[in-house]
Amino acid sequence: MIVIPAIDIRGGKCVRLKQGRREDETVFSDDPVQVAERWAEKGAEILHVVDLDGAFEKRPVNHSTVRRIIEKVNTPIQVGGGIRDAESIQKFLDMGVERVIIGTTALSDPEIVERAAAQYPDRIAVGIDAREGWVAVDGWTQTTRMRAADLAKRFEGLELAAIIFTDILRDGMQTGPNIEATRNFASAVSTPVIASGGVSSLDDIRNLLPLEAVGVVGVITGKALYSNRFDLKDAIQIASRI
Repeated sequence: MIVIPAIDIRGGKCVRLKQGRREDETVFSDDPVQVAERWAEKGAEILHVVDLDGAFEKRPVNHSTVRRIIEKVNTPIQVGGGIRDAESIQKFLDMGVERVIIGTTALSDPEIVERAAAQYPDRIAVGIDAREGWVAVDGWTQTTRMRAADLAKRFEGLELAAIIFTDILRDGMQTGPNIEATRNFASAVSTPVIASGGVSSLDDIRNLLPLEAVGVVGVITGKALYSNRFDLKDAIQIASRI
């Protein structure tokens, strides 16, 4: 299992939100590029970059910041936030992004996911964000009546890099990941799953490790790293069983 640091960009700064609420923001750095360099130096295998402005505006906004991260670090990055069309996907991949994350559009226009996965095998990830099991979209501002696992099943058989499953009620709260919900979600699909939301300690990393058996291949962590709840190097060692 790999540990993936999150870099959430809003207004050109590295921030974290609680449960995706814009009004509940903490700024951790004025320079997301320096943050990316820090996590790369500590051994991150991939960086999870979210264009929060893009998620709220429904179109990518922070291209220049993403480009500067790519120019400064050799670590691969996966990018999400407001990516809703083939042009945006192509632009990020041409820029050097390793993986593009499709979120809201996976529900509203699943054919975009199908076409992108066929054109760019293992370069597309689907982000499925759930509030009490129901898919949330548009920067988590709208909760649908689609079950997260049911949406994931639509993409069975595609050459996706992963499905990123986020439990919104845990995100940014440092209350521990929803192990049961993550296990049930991963068990329902054959696509590799990356868990996200709630990681607050090294024990949370340890508790996720048994989920490798049902296809959980990674875990995203953000606020716990920025709050110095644990060191990224230690988390990587635990997840790698070094």
